[in-house]
Amino acid sequence: MKKLNKIASVLACGMMLAGTAGLFTSCGAKKAATVRFLNFKPEVTEQYKTLAAEYEKATGVKVIVETAANNSYEQTLMSKMATKEAPTLFQINGPKGYARWKDYCADLKNTELYKHLSDKSIAVSVGDGVYGIPYAIEGYGIIYNKALTDKYFALAEKATSYTSMDEINNFAKLKEIVADMQKNAEKLGIKGVFASTSLKAGEDWRWQTHLANLPVYYEFKTNNTDLASDATNKIDFSFGDQFRNILDLYLDYSVVDRKTVGTKTVVDSMSEFALENCVMVQNGNWAWGQIAGVQGNKVLPENVKYLPIYTGAAGEESQGLCVGTENFFSVNSTASEADQKAAADFVYWMFSSDIGKNYVTNEFHFIAPFDTFSETERPTDPLAKEVIAWTSKPGINSVPWNFTLFPSQKFKDDFGASLLRYAQGSKEWSAVASEVASSWAKESAAAQ
Repeated sequence: MKKLNKIASVLACGMMLAGTAGLFTSCGAKKAATVRFLNFKPEVTEQYKTLAAEYEKATGVKVIVETAANNSYEQTLMSKMATKEAPTLFQINGPKGYARWKDYCADLKNTELYKHLSDKSIAVSVGDGVYGIPYAIEGYGIIYNKALTDKYFALAEKATSYTSMDEINNFAKLKEIVADMQKNAEKLGIKGVFASTSLKAGEDWRWQTHLANLPVYYEFKTNNTDLASDATNKIDFSFGDQFRNILDLYLDYSVVDRKTVGTKTVVDSMSEFALENCVMVQNGNWAWGQIAGVQGNKVLPENVKYLPIYTGAAGEESQGLCVGTENFFSVNSTASEADQKAAADFVYWMFSSDIGKNYVTNEFHFIAPFDTFSETERPTDPLAKEVIAWTSKPGINSVPWNFTLFPSQKFKDDFGASLLRYAQGSKEWSAVASEVASSWAKESAAAQ
């Protein structure tokens, strides 16, 4: 991306009083600071606008909320930054996003929001500077219905010795119970152990991004890769066989034949889980609303549980859920100091005031990574509670979201198309694995 020209503003009548929320001029007039926020999440646009109105009522500072359409945030941000109405508050997509926008990211290490970040290691930091603060953590893994797993463990004729999902802590054990559950499908009243694997174009993000996070994480971890360096521009896909392990498990023990997955959507698979046609489905904590919203949903909140995505990697017994965030708040360093401070003040208010915290938890349904929240102010939906529980388990290490380092959307789309062909039997796995490595290198080079 070509560097955008920074916009210099000249005030004909006055000077700025640094460190205040407003601007005073020599003419005696006061120009109120304004926060322009470019939002990434269309699904909470109206909630953000309502919260902005609450903030203006409480402080007098105007917050203008604009939202980019799905899959167009980077393009929208680029066009907005070149105007007089550039956002003062925007979002970057992890280290890759910072690399693109570093000339517009102010150092946030002295802000109140950063001071209250519970785990400062998850911020986007370079040297002593902090340029992106995560505002919500999310988690994903294998969601399972405890009512159905308990029903399985109670079967007199089951072929395994396990009595609880707490005993399942690696791929070998998972495969063992899945295969036996499938044999007992009729007794359990299910069509298959796993929901359908949605490999229809545009519906395949759970596999080409979320599932693909696991082999990339293990490769970078094994190689001690510096995630802020150019070393991430190449992968060998050395944990591709482990990826194939779990993908085949999803495909072979499913409610549908693997040759039909090209027609399946995420909505299909979540409906299958909600109606108890299956026992398990891979998805994130955001999926509870999808499950609960299905007409005829049979899954009770207390029976919605998580299992990590085991693939057969060495040492995975201590692996937890995949936990992280794709998006980090950044403040526009080319804005006036007053507007920068106003942006930082607004986001801190959002995560520290009673009004703001209520919106964060109950309207946005975020799991906020800040110590300003008490236990009673955390989300109460079952999947969010499961994420919090898994991140608190002793000896368990969450898997960070390394998919923010994936080189491009084209890489992911091409990978998804290859996975579909593999699932349907028209492409060998060796060809899929080889193309993953070559496509990663090609797309990384194109992004430079």
